[in-house]
Amino acid sequence: MALVAANWKMFKTRAETRAFCERFRPPEGVDVVVCPPFTSLDVAVESGFTVYAQNVHWAGEGAYTGEVSAPMLLELGVAGAIVGHSERRQYFGETDETVARRTLAGLEAGLGVIACVGESGEERESGQTELVLRLQVESIADAVGEHERLVLAYEPVWAIGTGRTATPELASEAHAFVKGILAVPVLYGGSVKPDNAVELLGQAEIDGALVGGASLEVDSFEAICRAAIRS
Repeated sequence: MALVAANWKMFKTRAETRAFCERFRPPEGVDVVVCPPFTSLDVAVESGFTVYAQNVHWAGEGAYTGEVSAPMLLELGVAGAIVGHSERRQYFGETDETVARRTLAGLEAGLGVIACVGESGEERESGQTELVLRLQVESIADAVGEHERLVLAYEPVWAIGTGRTATPELASEAHAFVKGILAVPVLYGGSVKPDNAVELLGQAEIDGALVGGASLEVDSFEAICRAAIRS
């Protein structure tokens, strides 16, 4: 069954989260995860949906201002976390090493983990896509192996928030390459929208989607979820 995750990033107050959850009706035949900001995690959990945080620290506790640990998330009823999103790598100094550490900590604590990998536009244009993906995926593979609660998300960084989308063939090729290194489900995360979801999610190598902006509106997110239903 395909997995579709809504990454709301730094959007939605508690009231907006509650309003979304009251309207949202996920279709049968697809696994759905909602990933709100930390301030709205408990509201989303109360809705009964599967909820992931947008990050998790590798330590159980400590002097890490601004971070949140796996035990804290579990106490709220959170089921998992995204780690290594390209925006975390770009703006907040995440490295392959810290992403691997966060992945390991989340899984060891009992959380599900969506670990993100992907190349920038410059890396793709210079022919480094496979090298970048190999280094990122091998770092995670060395830390945790083929864990049953681990999912990867392939994010072509040049397609996030730009309106550009990898062609289904290009995305499928990248997914196959990633799975050749670490045999776990791989989501596609690069400007997934209702008008491209059917074609993207119809690719055999693509196991679901990590959806950003299009997940903020109930109707568009429900449409993407329906596109992910496999016969």
